[in-house]
Amino acid sequence: MDQVFDPIRKRYVKLTPEEEVRQHVIKVLTRCWGYPETHLAVEYGFKYNKRQYRADIVVFNRALQPRLLVECKAPSVQLTADVIDQVVRYNYVLDVEYILITNGELFYLCRRDGKGGWLQCSEMPSFDDLCEI
Repeated sequence: MDQVFDPIRKRYVKLTPEEEVRQHVIKVLTRCWGYPETHLAVEYGFKYNKRQYRADIVVFNRALQPRLLVECKAPSVQLTADVIDQVVRYNYVLDVEYILITNGELFYLCRRDGKGGWLQCSEMPSFDDLCEI
């Protein structure tokens, strides 16, 4: 069984196709965008309608408020309306400003539009920008 070390959870985890995408996103967030590992949570647990859920990655600002929700799927999984519905459902609890959905091949980044909707973004916000929200 192949495993990979997760720098956020500080342990080895099974290297599934989805986990490979998750670990790639972690590397991009921390190495390319400068997000501190200390402000990322992986498989972040929360309850919604009395059911337990886990978000793949949540990025918190300096005040430890969630600001970015990342949903990772395996490359073989299409990013359909069901995936979007899942993320929107998660956001009822997390109340983030940005959402990133990816299967490792396609990346959709959206930001709240201030009117209850979402706008697609072409650029990832810096960690400082997340902290100013």
